[in-house]
Amino acid sequence: MRGARGRAGCGHGEGGRTQADELLLLVAGGDHRAFEDLYGLVSGPVFGLVRRVVRDPAQSEEVAQEVLLELWRSAARFDPGRGSALSWILTLAHRRAVDRVRSARAAGEREQREALRAGEPAFDQVAEEVEAGLEREWVRRCLNRLTALQRQSVTLAYYDGYTYREVAERLSLPLGTVKTRMRDGLTRLRQCLGGAA
Repeated sequence: MRGARGRAGCGHGEGGRTQADELLLLVAGGDHRAFEDLYGLVSGPVFGLVRRVVRDPAQSEEVAQEVLLELWRSAARFDPGRGSALSWILTLAHRRAVDRVRSARAAGEREQREALRAGEPAFDQVAEEVEAGLEREWVRRCLNRLTALQRQSVTLAYYDGYTYREVAERLSLPLGTVKTRMRDGLTRLRQCLGGAA
């Protein structure tokens, strides 16, 4: 990343603009490198916010990716006169997360109504809770198979919402080291979780 400091959106440039503001304006012009930098800067906070709203890790990851892709498509709609880039991005993330929760809730209600009409019992609540508990346990086991640094990096970024740079600062390590450990850790985690399917 090009000179990111502190939390996403910190690090004021010319005229009081934050780094995220400057990057988003460049993204609006089709700058791929700026998009990579912006992605690295805001992906942690976006995932953290979405995770708090959606709660389900897999769906949270999916929604966060949708939001980040939406940034590329709709960056031109950002108006720096109406607020910061980070606020605009997190507003997009919150709206998308709330939409996902509402959609899931509506789908569940439709299934229950259909089950009642058909005279069948609705989904088995106990089975759903057991399955969710097993999934959480599998994620814990897979996380425990990572090295300590990989586990710390992944946890700080994906559960606590820190950017790569913030993870590096918290662990007192070079940014490149953290990125490599996180990439390797996510690869191992994905392989481990793939074995759960």
